[in-house]
Amino acid sequence: MRRVHVEWGATGASVLSEHCSVVVVCDVLSFSTTVSVATARGVVVVPRAWRDASEPGRPALLSPAAMQRVERGSRVVLPSPNGATVCVAAAAMGAQVVAGCLRNVSAVADWCRQQPGDIGVVAAGERWPDDTLRPAYEDWVGAGALVALLRGDADLSPEAEAAAAAAAARRPFDQVASGLELIGAGFADDVAMAEDVDADGVVPVLESGCFVPR
Repeated sequence: MRRVHVEWGATGASVLSEHCSVVVVCDVLSFSTTVSVATARGVVVVPRAWRDASEPGRPALLSPAAMQRVERGSRVVLPSPNGATVCVAAAAMGAQVVAGCLRNVSAVADWCRQQPGDIGVVAAGERWPDDTLRPAYEDWVGAGALVALLRGDADLSPEAEAAAAAAAARRPFDQVASGLELIGAGFADDVAMAEDVDADGVVPVLESGCFVPR
């Protein structure tokens, strides 16, 4: 039976890409959630790695709420220091990359069941000021929610089992560090949208450098 693995960050994505046919990247606040909203609206997203992790601010469209205002059928370039960077790293190793979050978790699980080989799930995490990985609670439980749905169709690694357990005891995102930071910066709507489980029924798959709905 195939196996589901969970790792952290761009390095974890690169490692998983060596032996997993599919890598699902979970950057719940907010890259993957933004991509989910976009593809559900027919918006094509081109992920771009963050060239300077110390650059202040955040891209104007790195927001699920803002993406709701983008014209349907548009094509947007979306850089981010975490999710987009992780997606680019995984794609560079030849894996099929998917953007996963709570909004599309059931659709992504159904799609993964149809794919051959092992499945890698990456909690993207964030960055500390010194550019080291900062684990993010919401990414861990986002990964775990997907893993939990795949239980029974695949063996789970110990890390995957731990993530699924975390998802089963999920706390509201407005209580965790990343959520509180976004709320303080004026992005409360983004935090609320990230918790809307199965609001989007499409799977954002990275094809030829673009996320498209499947």
